[in-house]
Amino acid sequence: MCGAKGKSLVFIGLLFNCLEMIFSANTGFSLSVYDVRSRNIYLRWPKFSGASSYRVTATAVNTVGHPLLAHFSDVTLKGTLTSLSPNTVYAIQAEAIDKNGITLAETQIMQSTAPDIPVIDQAYSKLSNSITVEWRAVPGATSYLLTAQDGDSFIETIVANSPGTVTGLKPATLYRITIRSVNSGGKSQPSPFRKAKTVLAAPILSVSSPSCDSIAVSWKAVYMAAGFSVSLMRSDGLGRMVKENTTDMALIFTNLDPGTLYTIKAYAWNVNGIPGDDFTYNQRTSPNAPADVQVTFNSGALRAIVSWMPAEGALTYSVTASSGLLKLKCNTSSASCTVPSLQCGSEYYVSVTAYNDAGSSKPTDAVSFKTIPCAPVNISIEEDDSGHLLVSWSSVNFGHYYVVFVKSDDGFEVHCNTSHTQCHFQSDCGFTYFISVFAYNKAGQSPLGDVFNYTTAPCCPGDFQAALVSSDTVQVSWAPARGAEVYETRAVGWRSTVLCNDSATACTLSALQCSTRYSIAVYSFSEARGSNMSCASKYVATAPCSPEIKNISKEAPSVISVHWQSNNEEATYIVTARGEAGFWHCTSSGNSCTLISLPCGSAFSVSAIARSPAGQSLPSYSVPLETAPCCPNDLILTQVTQSVTNISWSVGMGAQTYLTTLESPKGQAKCHTLQNYCLLGCITCSTNYTVSLKAISETGLTSSCTYQGYSSSACCPSGVKLYRLGSNGIRVYWRASDGMINYNTDLHGSKGNFTCTPSSGLSHCDIIEIPCGDVYTVVVSPVTDKGLKLTFCPRKIYSVTCSGSSVGMVIYRGKSNADQHI
Repeated sequence: MCGAKGKSLVFIGLLFNCLEMIFSANTGFSLSVYDVRSRNIYLRWPKFSGASSYRVTATAVNTVGHPLLAHFSDVTLKGTLTSLSPNTVYAIQAEAIDKNGITLAETQIMQSTAPDIPVIDQAYSKLSNSITVEWRAVPGATSYLLTAQDGDSFIETIVANSPGTVTGLKPATLYRITIRSVNSGGKSQPSPFRKAKTVLAAPILSVSSPSCDSIAVSWKAVYMAAGFSVSLMRSDGLGRMVKENTTDMALIFTNLDPGTLYTIKAYAWNVNGIPGDDFTYNQRTSPNAPADVQVTFNSGALRAIVSWMPAEGALTYSVTASSGLLKLKCNTSSASCTVPSLQCGSEYYVSVTAYNDAGSSKPTDAVSFKTIPCAPVNISIEEDDSGHLLVSWSSVNFGHYYVVFVKSDDGFEVHCNTSHTQCHFQSDCGFTYFISVFAYNKAGQSPLGDVFNYTTAPCCPGDFQAALVSSDTVQVSWAPARGAEVYETRAVGWRSTVLCNDSATACTLSALQCSTRYSIAVYSFSEARGSNMSCASKYVATAPCSPEIKNISKEAPSVISVHWQSNNEEATYIVTARGEAGFWHCTSSGNSCTLISLPCGSAFSVSAIARSPAGQSLPSYSVPLETAPCCPNDLILTQVTQSVTNISWSVGMGAQTYLTTLESPKGQAKCHTLQNYCLLGCITCSTNYTVSLKAISETGLTSSCTYQGYSSSACCPSGVKLYRLGSNGIRVYWRASDGMINYNTDLHGSKGNFTCTPSSGLSHCDIIEIPCGDVYTVVVSPVTDKGLKLTFCPRKIYSVTCSGSSVGMVIYRGKSNADQHI
């Protein structure tokens, strides 16, 4: 039994570490706690299937007493255990019971009740936002919950023990104060309330020091305040404290020490004289104005150093330098300050003001000083023709006199000291002068103003040469000119101007107008000063213009006239014809000349130039010239057939085609060919022809060539027949075309060839001995005066049969097609 009790005590000890533990069979039935008070525990459980009621038993652990038993219907799933002991651990068992009283399921938890309800001894307020509560300690309480309620609003605070304070409250407000004890099980019911009122809020001060010996204090109204107490004392403890009670909301303390820190404390009280919160504020009186102000001006840096005697309680100082509407300030914590960026030519008034956290002193009496004069402006520089510079400027404020410095770029320097506003200096061409003007007064020299670069006009180039190097080009050269950066060469003619800009000392003027007299000058130029347009010029005449060939006319086969437009009365014109055959020239001072002895069949390029004392022009545009083709030197006619003649000739220079014509009263035969021969048909025999030939060039130029007449051959005889003459002879008979023609007769056979020539005027010929039994080709041909026999007369075939050993019948077999010439 004692051993079981010991195990129970250990178990109870575990319960204090875990106040809520659930013991339940694996039935799905459970029990939970949703609120705890000092004497009450509030439970809930789920509905269990089949249960008609629920039984809850609470047994105090480690305390002697009877268990508390409660029954609930099946529709009730919540229950409250009442009349429990405060700060006590209970074992709580819940059972689900059916209608027969059988327990279907059960579960058990351990739960402690809250501590007992505390009792408030007193509640009071010392600060406007809090109330302090005192009470007697409650056994088992681990903490306490203080509540201050004002109408519907409340503020809660958890504290460990008495006394406890609720903060975050409103000033001068009545609160209902309650307290609850708290342990791990829960919170007790609220204690009986006590009423307590917070004290008044502190007045919020606005403090300033309107002067160096006074402090002004003001505040806004405080809720429920009947009056206010304000006290003032030096923060270092020296002197006496001054205290004022008032119902107003502002006070001014006077006769105070300048620049001194004071502590001000204020609070409000209510109608019962109870003071509220106090408000403490430290305020320093503003300082006195500094004494013995001194100004030192630095002319080189345009700044002033201002110094003074320090003022009591001053933390910083501000120096103001005023000149008209311009104000310059300098702030410092020391007893001197530098005012920079002063304006030249100005008079300044300087005052010093001391500052601390309370405000500022009155400014000191102003101290005046003048700065150096400003650099002169509106500087103008003029150069006259006599080589002098005039430098002028505007006068400046506080300028007593002026000094002008003029330094040339070769290092030489001069100056001018004057009380006026202009100075004269001698100048030379091609120099750059650096000019500066200073103003002076007792404070010193003005700052350096603009340094002006004035460059005089560059000098004119020397050793100027201009020479014509081609028909439209002039080469110009010169010696360098001082101060010149670029040179402009200008050639001015009566219709145009040609410019050449270069930094070199030579220039080539090209594309000039021909036959023109130019005025050529070289002007020097500098970027700073521009051009020197006073330089002398020279006249140069260009070569004549190129002639323009207007027309080329053919005067004769080898004579050509060339016409051009003359544009220079002083010029002599030379015409040249160039070709593979050579050069041909003619010369004239007019507008035409004649080229003679030009070869036929040649192509030329004809151009003209003009030549004058100024020079020679460029050649004119070339004009092509072609002479008519040459006539062939040799022409040969050969009769091929009675009606066809072959003509051949030598090549004619320049000819591309040839047109050959044979003409007689009986008709004309022509042939146009690329070759140097031609066959002419339709020739009439025994006819005299005139022979002509035209040589035609590629461009259509024609040369008509006439040659010695041509007589066609005699006509071949017609009606050639063979007759038997005796026993062994044959007579050849024909009809002669002309009784004055001689003929020759030829018979050709396999057994021999036979020829006979009749007497003049006869039209037959006899062959005395001829073999029979053979086939003969018979040709009767006219014979020329030179004894030549024509070869193109037709051939006939005859068979000569035998009659025994004598000639038999002569039979005509037709014409021969054999191409055989005898």
